[in-house]
Amino acid sequence: VKMQFLQILSRKAGSLEVLFQIPFCQKQFLYTCLSTSACAYSKKKKGNSYEQVDQEKYNNLVHSVISYKTSAQTPETILEEDNLLYGPPAKHRPPVKAGTKTPKNWVPLINPSKRILPASSDSNVPMKIGLQRTKMPSVTRILQQTLSPQQVFYLERWKQKMIEELGKEGFEEYTKNLFLQGELFHSALESIFLSEEVSARDQGEDGVVAGYLSSVEHVLEDISEVKALESGVHHETLQYLGLVDCVAKYRGQLCVIDWKTSEKPKPFLQNTYDNPLQVAAYIGAINHDANYDFQVHCGLIVVAYKNGSPAHPHFMDPDLCSQYWNKWLLRLEEYMDKN
Repeated sequence: VKMQFLQILSRKAGSLEVLFQIPFCQKQFLYTCLSTSACAYSKKKKGNSYEQVDQEKYNNLVHSVISYKTSAQTPETILEEDNLLYGPPAKHRPPVKAGTKTPKNWVPLINPSKRILPASSDSNVPMKIGLQRTKMPSVTRILQQTLSPQQVFYLERWKQKMIEELGKEGFEEYTKNLFLQGELFHSALESIFLSEEVSARDQGEDGVVAGYLSSVEHVLEDISEVKALESGVHHETLQYLGLVDCVAKYRGQLCVIDWKTSEKPKPFLQNTYDNPLQVAAYIGAINHDANYDFQVHCGLIVVAYKNGSPAHPHFMDPDLCSQYWNKWLLRLEEYMDKN
Protein backbone atom coordinates (compact mmCIF):
# COMPACT_ATOMS: atom_id res chain seq x y z
CA VAL A 1 0.00 0.00 0.00
CA LYS A 2 2.86 2.37 0.86
CA MET A 3 4.59 1.60 -2.43
CA GLN A 4 1.51 2.43 -4.49
CA PHE A 5 0.86 5.56 -2.50
CA LEU A 6 4.42 6.85 -3.10
CA GLN A 7 4.28 5.98 -6.80
CA ILE A 8 1.13 8.04 -7.20
CA LEU A 9 2.67 10.99 -5.37
CA SER A 10 5.89 10.80 -7.38
CA ARG A 11 3.94 11.37 -10.62
CA LYS A 12 2.76 14.75 -9.34
CA ALA A 13 5.40 17.45 -9.03
CA GLY A 14 5.88 18.71 -5.50
CA SER A 15 3.74 16.02 -3.85
CA LEU A 16 6.71 14.04 -2.58
CA GLU A 17 8.25 17.22 -1.11
CA VAL A 18 5.02 17.99 0.76
CA LEU A 19 4.96 14.49 2.18
CA PHE A 20 8.46 14.83 3.63
CA GLN A 21 7.44 17.99 5.45
CA ILE A 22 4.77 16.12 7.47
CA PRO A 23 6.12 15.79 11.06
CA PHE A 24 4.95 12.23 11.67
CA CYS A 25 6.80 11.05 8.54
CA GLN A 26 10.18 12.54 9.44
CA LYS A 27 11.30 9.41 11.29
CA GLN A 28 10.51 7.29 8.27
CA PHE A 29 12.62 9.37 5.91
CA LEU A 30 15.44 6.83 5.50
CA TYR A 31 13.12 3.88 4.94
CA THR A 32 10.98 5.81 2.46
CA CYS A 33 13.92 6.89 0.33
CA LEU A 34 15.32 3.40 0.23
CA SER A 35 11.99 1.86 -0.76
CA THR A 36 11.36 4.43 -3.49
CA SER A 37 14.85 3.98 -4.92
CA ALA A 38 14.53 0.23 -4.94
CA CYS A 39 11.21 0.42 -6.69
CA ALA A 40 12.40 2.78 -9.40
CA TYR A 41 15.53 0.76 -9.98
CA SER A 42 13.64 -2.54 -10.32
CA LYS A 43 11.30 -1.04 -12.88
CA LYS A 44 14.08 0.32 -15.04
CA LYS A 45 16.04 -2.91 -15.16
CA LYS A 46 13.90 -6.00 -15.60
CA GLY A 47 15.17 -9.38 -14.65
CA ASN A 48 17.68 -8.06 -12.09
CA SER A 49 19.58 -10.84 -10.38
CA TYR A 50 19.13 -9.12 -7.02
CA GLU A 51 15.43 -10.03 -7.08
CA GLN A 52 16.41 -13.62 -6.37
CA VAL A 53 18.14 -12.66 -3.10
CA ASP A 54 16.36 -13.82 0.05
CA GLN A 55 15.36 -10.39 1.37
CA GLU A 56 13.92 -11.72 4.61
CA LYS A 57 17.26 -13.35 5.42
CA TYR A 58 19.13 -10.00 5.25
CA ASN A 59 16.28 -7.84 6.51
CA ASN A 60 17.73 -7.56 10.04
CA LEU A 61 21.14 -6.60 8.69
CA VAL A 62 19.76 -3.86 6.46
CA HIS A 63 17.55 -2.60 9.23
CA SER A 64 20.44 -2.36 11.70
CA VAL A 65 22.65 -0.49 9.20
CA ILE A 66 20.15 2.15 8.12
CA SER A 67 18.58 2.65 11.54
CA TYR A 68 21.85 3.12 13.53
CA LYS A 69 21.71 6.82 14.47
CA THR A 70 24.99 7.15 16.37
CA SER A 71 28.59 6.74 15.25
CA ALA A 72 29.73 3.15 15.15
CA GLN A 73 33.18 4.23 16.39
CA THR A 74 33.56 5.51 19.93
CA PRO A 75 36.71 5.90 22.04
CA GLU A 76 35.74 2.75 23.90
CA THR A 77 35.28 0.66 20.76
CA ILE A 78 38.51 1.98 19.24
CA LEU A 79 40.39 1.02 22.39
CA GLU A 80 38.82 -2.45 22.30
CA GLU A 81 39.85 -2.89 18.65
CA ASP A 82 43.42 -1.77 19.39
CA ASN A 83 43.67 -4.18 22.29
CA LEU A 84 42.33 -6.94 20.07
CA LEU A 85 44.72 -6.24 17.19
CA TYR A 86 47.89 -5.09 18.95
CA GLY A 87 47.43 -6.17 22.55
CA PRO A 88 47.26 -3.93 25.63
CA PRO A 89 49.43 -0.77 25.63
CA ALA A 90 52.91 -1.30 27.03
CA LYS A 91 53.38 0.37 30.39
CA HIS A 92 56.82 1.89 30.68
CA ARG A 93 58.42 4.71 32.57
CA PRO A 94 59.94 7.64 30.68
CA PRO A 95 63.74 7.64 30.60
CA VAL A 96 65.34 9.48 33.49
CA LYS A 97 67.29 12.54 32.39
CA ALA A 98 70.88 12.86 33.49
CA GLY A 99 70.18 16.15 35.20
CA THR A 100 67.59 14.60 37.50
CA LYS A 101 69.97 12.01 38.92
CA THR A 102 71.62 12.55 42.27
CA PRO A 103 75.42 12.30 42.40
CA LYS A 104 76.71 9.57 44.67
CA ASN A 105 79.49 11.74 46.09
CA TRP A 106 77.61 15.00 46.48
CA VAL A 107 79.59 18.05 47.58
CA PRO A 108 77.92 21.45 47.97
CA LEU A 109 78.70 24.20 45.50
CA ILE A 110 79.16 26.70 48.31
CA ASN A 111 81.71 25.82 50.98
CA PRO A 112 79.99 26.24 54.37
CA SER A 113 83.26 25.99 56.31
CA LYS A 114 85.23 28.55 54.34
CA ARG A 115 86.19 31.72 56.18
CA ILE A 116 85.74 34.94 54.24
CA LEU A 117 88.51 37.35 55.12
CA PRO A 118 87.94 41.12 55.12
CA ALA A 119 89.07 42.96 52.00
CA SER A 120 92.71 44.02 52.16
CA SER A 121 94.17 47.28 50.95
CA ASP A 122 95.66 45.74 47.80
CA SER A 123 92.47 43.87 46.91
CA ASN A 124 92.16 45.93 43.72
CA VAL A 125 95.04 43.91 42.22
CA PRO A 126 93.60 40.81 40.47
CA MET A 127 94.92 37.44 41.62
CA LYS A 128 96.86 35.33 39.15
CA ILE A 129 97.85 31.95 40.58
CA GLY A 130 99.87 29.65 38.37
CA LEU A 131 98.29 26.34 37.39
CA GLN A 132 100.15 23.51 39.08
CA ARG A 133 100.73 20.47 36.92
CA THR A 134 99.71 17.49 39.02
CA LYS A 135 98.03 14.15 38.47
CA MET A 136 94.64 15.75 39.04
CA PRO A 137 92.56 15.91 35.84
CA SER A 138 91.52 19.25 34.42
CA VAL A 139 87.94 20.37 33.91
CA THR A 140 88.48 20.46 30.15
CA ARG A 141 89.82 16.91 30.06
CA ILE A 142 86.95 15.56 32.17
CA LEU A 143 84.34 17.12 29.90
CA GLN A 144 86.08 15.88 26.75
CA GLN A 145 86.32 12.32 28.10
CA THR A 146 82.63 12.19 29.07
CA LEU A 147 80.94 13.50 25.94
CA SER A 148 77.64 11.82 25.12
CA PRO A 149 77.44 9.61 21.99
CA GLN A 150 75.30 12.28 20.34
CA GLN A 151 77.90 14.99 21.06
CA VAL A 152 80.68 12.76 19.72
CA PHE A 153 78.65 12.06 16.56
CA TYR A 154 78.00 15.73 15.75
CA LEU A 155 81.58 16.73 16.59
CA GLU A 156 83.01 14.04 14.33
CA ARG A 157 80.59 14.91 11.54
CA TRP A 158 81.62 18.58 11.73
CA LYS A 159 85.28 17.56 11.68
CA GLN A 160 84.87 15.36 8.61
CA LYS A 161 82.92 18.09 6.82
CA MET A 162 85.67 20.64 7.49
CA ILE A 163 88.36 18.19 6.31
CA GLU A 164 86.44 17.65 3.05
CA GLU A 165 86.31 21.41 2.47
CA LEU A 166 89.80 22.39 3.66
CA GLY A 167 91.79 19.18 3.49
CA LYS A 168 93.56 17.63 6.45
CA GLU A 169 96.39 20.17 6.54
CA GLY A 170 93.97 23.03 5.99
CA PHE A 171 91.81 21.86 8.88
CA GLU A 172 94.84 21.66 11.19
CA GLU A 173 95.80 25.20 10.19
CA TYR A 174 92.21 26.35 10.77
CA THR A 175 92.06 24.96 14.30
CA LYS A 176 95.52 26.36 15.05
CA ASN A 177 94.39 29.84 14.01
CA LEU A 178 91.24 29.57 16.15
CA PHE A 179 93.33 28.67 19.18
CA LEU A 180 95.74 31.55 18.48
CA GLN A 181 92.89 34.05 18.11
CA GLY A 182 91.45 32.90 21.43
CA GLU A 183 94.80 33.39 23.17
CA LEU A 184 95.25 36.88 21.68
CA PHE A 185 91.68 37.80 22.67
CA HIS A 186 92.25 36.73 26.28
CA SER A 187 95.56 38.60 26.39
CA ALA A 188 93.90 41.77 25.09
CA LEU A 189 91.16 41.52 27.74
CA GLU A 190 93.77 40.99 30.46
CA SER A 191 95.56 44.13 29.32
CA ILE A 192 92.33 46.09 29.52
CA PHE A 193 91.53 44.85 33.03
CA LEU A 194 95.07 45.69 34.16
CA SER A 195 94.54 49.29 32.95
CA GLU A 196 96.81 48.82 29.95
CA GLU A 197 94.20 50.19 27.56
CA VAL A 198 96.67 51.75 25.14
CA SER A 199 98.56 48.55 24.35
CA ALA A 200 95.33 46.60 24.14
CA ARG A 201 93.83 49.04 21.63
CA ASP A 202 96.97 49.07 19.53
CA GLN A 203 96.98 45.28 19.51
CA GLY A 204 93.27 45.19 18.71
CA GLU A 205 93.28 47.66 15.84
CA ASP A 206 96.20 46.13 13.99
CA GLY A 207 95.71 42.50 15.01
CA VAL A 208 93.09 39.82 14.51
CA VAL A 209 91.20 40.53 17.76
CA ALA A 210 89.83 43.97 16.85
CA GLY A 211 86.43 42.51 15.99
CA TYR A 212 86.27 40.51 19.23
CA LEU A 213 87.06 43.58 21.34
CA SER A 214 84.40 45.60 19.56
CA SER A 215 81.99 42.75 20.13
CA VAL A 216 82.42 42.73 23.94
CA GLU A 217 82.61 46.50 24.36
CA HIS A 218 79.06 46.79 25.74
CA VAL A 219 79.69 43.89 28.17
CA LEU A 220 82.88 45.44 29.58
CA GLU A 221 80.86 48.46 30.69
CA ASP A 222 78.99 46.22 33.18
CA ILE A 223 82.13 44.59 34.65
CA SER A 224 83.88 45.92 37.74
CA GLU A 225 86.06 44.86 40.70
CA VAL A 226 88.12 42.21 38.93
CA LYS A 227 89.43 39.74 41.52
CA ALA A 228 91.22 37.13 39.39
CA LEU A 229 92.61 36.83 35.84
CA GLU A 230 93.84 33.65 34.13
CA SER A 231 94.22 32.08 37.55
CA GLY A 232 94.58 28.42 38.45
CA VAL A 233 92.03 26.77 40.76
CA HIS A 234 91.69 23.31 42.24
CA HIS A 235 88.98 21.55 44.22
CA GLU A 236 90.61 20.18 47.36
CA THR A 237 87.85 17.63 48.04
CA LEU A 238 86.96 16.40 44.54
CA GLN A 239 90.53 16.62 43.24
CA TYR A 240 90.27 18.40 39.90
CA LEU A 241 91.80 21.64 38.61
CA GLY A 242 91.30 24.31 35.98
CA LEU A 243 92.26 27.75 34.72
CA VAL A 244 89.68 30.51 35.29
CA ASP A 245 89.48 33.30 32.71
CA CYS A 246 88.17 35.97 35.03
CA VAL A 247 86.44 36.55 38.38
CA ALA A 248 84.72 39.92 38.60
CA LYS A 249 81.42 41.62 39.30
CA TYR A 250 78.90 41.73 36.48
CA ARG A 251 76.13 44.24 37.21
CA GLY A 252 76.95 44.00 40.90
CA GLN A 253 77.07 40.16 41.09
CA LEU A 254 80.40 38.40 41.63
CA CYS A 255 80.80 35.89 38.79
CA VAL A 256 83.18 33.43 37.24
CA ILE A 257 83.42 34.83 33.72
CA ASP A 258 84.29 32.65 30.75
CA TRP A 259 85.19 34.39 27.48
CA LYS A 260 84.35 32.46 24.31
CA THR A 261 84.86 33.22 20.62
CA SER A 262 82.52 31.97 17.93
CA GLU A 263 81.94 32.33 14.21
CA LYS A 264 78.23 31.51 14.58
CA PRO A 265 75.69 33.36 16.74
CA LYS A 266 74.92 31.76 20.10
CA PRO A 267 72.04 33.80 21.49
CA PHE A 268 70.92 31.18 24.03
CA LEU A 269 72.73 29.47 26.89
CA GLN A 270 71.93 26.04 25.44
CA ASN A 271 73.95 26.99 22.34
CA THR A 272 77.11 26.99 24.46
CA TYR A 273 76.99 23.19 24.97
CA ASP A 274 79.15 22.18 27.99
CA ASN A 275 80.39 25.68 28.84
CA PRO A 276 77.87 26.11 31.72
CA LEU A 277 79.21 22.90 33.31
CA GLN A 278 82.72 24.28 32.98
CA VAL A 279 81.73 27.52 34.72
CA ALA A 280 79.96 25.62 37.52
CA ALA A 281 83.07 23.45 37.99
CA TYR A 282 85.26 26.56 38.33
CA ILE A 283 82.84 28.13 40.82
CA GLY A 284 82.92 25.01 42.99
CA ALA A 285 86.72 24.86 42.76
CA ILE A 286 87.16 28.49 43.83
CA ASN A 287 84.79 28.04 46.76
CA HIS A 288 86.82 25.03 47.98
CA ASP A 289 90.27 26.44 47.19
CA ALA A 290 92.11 27.89 50.20
CA ASN A 291 94.02 30.31 47.93
CA TYR A 292 90.88 32.40 47.43
CA ASP A 293 89.43 34.33 50.36
CA PHE A 294 86.01 34.76 48.73
CA GLN A 295 83.19 32.65 47.37
CA VAL A 296 81.30 32.93 44.08
CA HIS A 297 77.60 32.25 43.55
CA CYS A 298 77.04 33.26 39.89
CA GLY A 299 78.53 32.70 36.45
CA LEU A 300 78.75 34.51 33.12
CA ILE A 301 79.52 33.18 29.64
CA VAL A 302 80.34 35.86 27.06
CA VAL A 303 80.33 34.80 23.41
CA ALA A 304 82.29 37.26 21.24
CA TYR A 305 82.19 37.46 17.44
CA LYS A 306 85.02 38.21 15.05
CA ASN A 307 82.86 40.41 12.81
CA GLY A 308 82.28 42.83 15.71
CA SER A 309 78.56 42.12 16.18
CA PRO A 310 77.43 42.56 19.81
CA ALA A 311 78.50 39.68 22.04
CA HIS A 312 75.91 37.54 23.81
CA PRO A 313 76.34 37.54 27.62
CA HIS A 314 74.69 34.54 29.31
CA PHE A 315 74.22 35.15 33.03
CA MET A 316 73.89 32.18 35.38
CA ASP A 317 72.13 32.93 38.67
CA PRO A 318 72.73 30.82 41.83
CA ASP A 319 69.85 28.44 41.08
CA LEU A 320 71.07 27.81 37.54
CA CYS A 321 74.63 27.33 38.78
CA SER A 322 73.39 24.73 41.27
CA GLN A 323 71.63 22.80 38.48
CA TYR A 324 74.77 22.71 36.35
CA TRP A 325 76.87 21.87 39.39
CA ASN A 326 74.85 18.66 39.86
CA LYS A 327 75.34 17.82 36.18
CA TRP A 328 79.05 18.48 36.53
CA LEU A 329 79.28 16.11 39.52
CA LEU A 330 77.65 13.38 37.40
CA ARG A 331 80.19 13.92 34.60
CA LEU A 332 82.99 13.86 37.17
CA GLU A 333 81.71 10.56 38.56
CA GLU A 334 81.52 9.12 35.06
CA TYR A 335 85.12 10.13 34.41
CA MET A 336 86.31 8.60 37.68
CA ASP A 337 84.50 5.34 36.90
CA LYS A 338 86.18 5.14 33.47
CA ASN A 339 89.61 5.81 34.93
